[in-house]
Amino acid sequence: MSTYTEQVGEKLNDLLEKTYDAERGFKKAADNVEEGHLKRYFAQKAQERYDFGHALKSEIKQFGQEVEKGDSVAGKAHRSWMDIKSLFSSDDEEAMLEEAIKGEKKAIEAYDEVLSESNLPGSTENLLQQQRNKIHTGLINIKSLEDIA
Repeated sequence: MSTYTEQVGEKLNDLLEKTYDAERGFKKAADNVEEGHLKRYFAQKAQERYDFGHALKSEIKQFGQEVEKGDSVAGKAHRSWMDIKSLFSSDDEEAMLEEAIKGEKKAIEAYDEVLSESNLPGSTENLLQQQRNKIHTGLINIKSLEDIA
């Protein structure tokens, strides 16, 4: 039977931190673009990550683990890079979209890493697989927004 180890709790907290980073990054991107489709896309992705974060927190708590809330150095650096790109890029929206694509690819890698754990409880594995699949589907659909930017 699967067990919820402290190591799994740490990995989920790391994933939660990255989810918060992504939420803040998408909010910042929504604030930095003018085009309506992209603004709505980034706002929707921020809300999606907000929802992911709450689901992850509930899952962590369900198994008696401590929930850590923070802002990673990598997340702050990525958002700062988005600000710099928006200041100096002649095509802010395309630059923001490219950064979002990079972030989504990294998110999929992070989910894959945690999903590779053999001792995940079924509910945790199902939740992570659902969230990972939503990110992957969004990454596929983002190609249509590249034509708009």
